[in-house]
Amino acid sequence: MSTAYAFVFARGGSKGLPGKNVRPLAGKPLLHYAVETARAAAGVARVFVSTDDLAIAEAARAVGAEIIDRPGELATDTAAEWLSWRHAVRWVEERYGAFDTFLSVPATTPLRSVADVERVLSRLAEGDVDVALAVTPSHANPYFNLVDRDDDGTVSLMMAPAGPVARRQDAPQAFEIAGSVYATTPGFIRDNERLWDGRVAGVEVPRERAVDIDELVDFMLAEALLARRRTPPD
Repeated sequence: MSTAYAFVFARGGSKGLPGKNVRPLAGKPLLHYAVETARAAAGVARVFVSTDDLAIAEAARAVGAEIIDRPGELATDTAAEWLSWRHAVRWVEERYGAFDTFLSVPATTPLRSVADVERVLSRLAEGDVDVALAVTPSHANPYFNLVDRDDDGTVSLMMAPAGPVARRQDAPQAFEIAGSVYATTPGFIRDNERLWDGRVAGVEVPRERAVDIDELVDFMLAEALLARRRTPPD
């Protein structure tokens, strides 16, 4: 039987919104949304939180997560998260043995659903890709409103469409990484340097479940969307 472990990577330092991982969102720490969703997903056997911060560790334990002590050099704002993934895989395998599926559920996207997690896991399990991740439709589109800027200040579309495009709706659809769910294998993490070294599948999720909290305005948007979910229709 396949074994999937979920991981939340939450460091203490945050320049955009200090303390955001334990900041109360609609009555509970932001971190709790990721841990609770991962624990509720079918097939997830354990949930780990990798952190360098005591307050984050305490909040994670309160909702049943196990703590991975992240080394300080992997918790800076310049450290590649891929290295934290490798550290977490090694830490878990040393204590619990081999496992089949690595699932990253970032704390900063609290509006993801259990179904989003399960769909990403299912896509990876189909076996024809190395990585499965959530994607969401993007308003910024390289065929319509994303541009390159030259040294003289002139701009041009990043990607020229095959024909005339007068409206965004006429351009080829563009997606962005939702940042809410990633699934791969421990072996892929060990043997590669980034997601794009392998074959990657995108599982579409709606934009309202892909809000990524980096600054206060993102936090406020997430609060408003959560309040709307909890307000019964007239």
